[in-house]
This record gives sequence, structure tokens and C-alpha cells, in this order.
Amino acid sequence: MRTVIQRVTKASVKVEGKLISSIGSGLLLLLGISDEDTTEDIDWLVRKVLNLRVFNDEDGVMNKSVLEINGDIIVVSQFTLHASTKKGNRPSYIKAAKPEVATPIYEAFVKHMEKELGKNVGTGIFGADMKVELLNDGPVTIIIDTKNRE
Repeated sequence: MRTVIQRVTKASVKVEGKLISSIGSGLLLLLGISDEDTTEDIDWLVRKVLNLRVFNDEDGVMNKSVLEINGDIIVVSQFTLHASTKKGNRPSYIKAAKPEVATPIYEAFVKHMEKELGKNVGTGIFGADMKVELLNDGPVTIIIDTKNRE
């Protein structure tokens, strides 16, 4: 499971011009799921994201988590995070899970995130052509791969 985490002052997702989700201050997660991902990956990644200290404290130091600032979260599925560009110029997505595998994992991730965050999490529409807008704050952008826990 791979995620690109962006600290935002606002973010939204639209599908066919219709607003699906929007948040103020918080995190936008682009989430890529592979066939190898399990509930262990979900649990670990949810804990890691919720406890990342990427928000400023009163001294302007990134020392607070999204939980501590009562921030919001949007999770957007993005299979292209598993693109392989090793060979040629056309990315291969063979490592990305097919929808029948990825959809239940994505939904479980969102439910677990909501439970631990204590409020609803915004989403896109799985597999849809989405328009994601954000105002990256900082900018702060972090990439996490559950198979490479650095």
C-alpha cells in the first residue's frame, strides 16, 4: 500500500462537475493498493498517518498530528501510485490491485480511518475520473509505502 500524504488548508474532489468531498485544514491522501496488501497494512498505515506530526505547534514547529489539530482527511484511490516506469515510456500498472481486490481494501481503510479519527473521512469515487483540487500547506508532502517502512 502506497500513499502520498499532503498537508492542506483545503481540498476537494469532484466527479463530472459534482462536488463529492471537501475539507478544510487536514490531510489529502492519495492511496494506491497492490495485490499484496492486507489488514496489517491498513492498521499500520492508519496509525502512521493519524500520528504523523506534520502540523505546526505554537512555536511554528511541525509537532502536532491531524488528531491533535482536529483536522479532516480525504482519501482518494490512485492506482497509478504503483506505476512501474522501468521499461519503456508507457507506465505499467501490473502491481496495482484490480478493482475487485482493491475496492474492499480501500473501503476497509476508509472505515478504519474514520473509526480512529472519530469522524467521517472524505473520499472520491473508486475508479471514477476525479478532479482533485488542493491547497498544499507548506508545502508538506510525504510518501509512505507499507512494504518499505522507513
